Amino acid sequence: MLAGFAMTALGIAGVFLPLLPTTPFLLAAAWLFSRSSPRFERWLLDHPRLGPPLRDWRREGAISLRAKIISIGLMAAGFVFFCYRVTPSWLLAGVVALILCTSGLFILTRPLPRRAGENRPIGRK
Repeated sequence: MLAGFAMTALGIAGVFLPLLPTTPFLLAAAWLFSRSSPRFERWLLDHPRLGPPLRDWRREGAISLRAKIISIGLMAAGFVFFCYRVTPSWLLAGVVALILCTSGLFILTRPLPRRAGENRPIGRK
């Protein structure tokens, strides 16, 4: 339960700190609370701001279009800032770019959340 609170705190801090991701920490918190405190798990999933992305991910592994745009945009901006401030070697810049591109590809290939009443064939996203 303590780890769930720690992940929740990191997730909430990520709302205000641009380089700290919010959703992965909140997903971890929800998972930890599912094993330790159903009450706090329900609070997190029912939260009006924090809950929708967590429910979308749990229900169908989906990421909203808005979240995709913001995350890819921030990754690109972070890479530009990294290159400008650090002036890395070509090798380091390439490794960082590869990591960010792989992460971005993962995000882009996740399905969009279904809208209420939308029916999709089983097996298609």
